[in-house]
Amino acid sequence: MSTSASLTVRQPMRGALPAILIGGVVAGALDTIAAYVTLNPGWPRAVAGGLLGMSAFKGGAGVYAFGLFLEFFIATGAAAVYYAFSRRLEFLRPHFFVCGLFFGVAVYLVMNLIVLPLCALHVHSAISRSDLIQGILVHMFMIGLPIAGSVRRFSP
Repeated sequence: MSTSASLTVRQPMRGALPAILIGGVVAGALDTIAAYVTLNPGWPRAVAGGLLGMSAFKGGAGVYAFGLFLEFFIATGAAAVYYAFSRRLEFLRPHFFVCGLFFGVAVYLVMNLIVLPLCALHVHSAISRSDLIQGILVHMFMIGLPIAGSVRRFSP
């Protein structure tokens, strides 16, 4: 009696969808952790307030969940943008570390110079140097780098 064992090696998922979703979820999770550590636990209401206005701060669990959803939606959107750029700018994939860090800075600038001024909260305040440095570093290492790494790993 002869038994034949076949060893099958699974290839990792490849394609636009895994690259974007995995990058977005990892970046969203890391940014969520950073927000819990550096801000207060009610920060998802502030994210929801970008669409809902000041009434979001009076909202309950639904508004809180909506803020978390928006956090991951934005991170996944950023991953989709990086993936789309990586199709045209081929250097983004092999040089993912440096490009990811720069992409994190770009995400920070877009969020703070375009998105936040247009949001429904209409809050304008000066940012301290330490908050600026912290925000840029978080976006570089917890958003840009995971997204770039995911696109490098999972894109065809």
